[in-house]
Amino acid sequence: MIGTIQNRDAFLNKLASRLGRERRTEVAKPEWNYNPQEEVLKDASQDQLVEVLREQCKNIHTNFVLADTNTLPSALNKVVEGYGGGPIVSWRDERFAQFGLSALMKEVWAAKGISLHEWDYTKGAENIEKANHANVGITISDITLAESGTAVLFSNKDRGRTVSFLPATSIILVPKSSIVPRMTQAAKIIREKVKNGEQVASCVNFITGPSNSADIEMILVVGVHGPIKATYIIIEDL
Repeated sequence: MIGTIQNRDAFLNKLASRLGRERRTEVAKPEWNYNPQEEVLKDASQDQLVEVLREQCKNIHTNFVLADTNTLPSALNKVVEGYGGGPIVSWRDERFAQFGLSALMKEVWAAKGISLHEWDYTKGAENIEKANHANVGITISDITLAESGTAVLFSNKDRGRTVSFLPATSIILVPKSSIVPRMTQAAKIIREKVKNGEQVASCVNFITGPSNSADIEMILVVGVHGPIKATYIIIEDL
């Protein structure tokens, strides 16, 4: 842990005394008799999870595109064109090259006059400005929740979080292998990273389709304070 926590013991001791008991310094994890959260989609295959995600995308007003590594470049290009082209902002992520998208992103779009800004932490606030004026933001899901249609994005210095919410539209690439049943599995994955001493993202974003709100009389309004449209491109081969 970086930094120093001041007066922690005195504060916690005072809280315990106000509760009329000794301060508890060791707490055992409860053993629950029932774990219903583990039962949801427990036996679903990866293909079945894809279908659950497909159906949930209808509920969250998100376009669902299925591709493999061969068809991914044309599928991504088609979605970008459908959204009106650039400017585009994306993460700096080696997975784009692994997906076979380097030629499209660095050559084809440039030849078409579609500008692409790749996140560069050395440029500081310029990245945010680029994202703010971008028409399309492209990111990659690290964990995908089939039940809710949620993409989980791990931010770092090369994966700015504004890429997913400042552009007018959002495209999230979803490796098939990243799809799990629900939040239960995502929490376990993140917890295991912490237990193993891995560097956990400073910001973990859970994104469920385009921006929306139902604050006023529970009436759903889509596209209110972030991307007004969203597309998930599921990559079949991974």
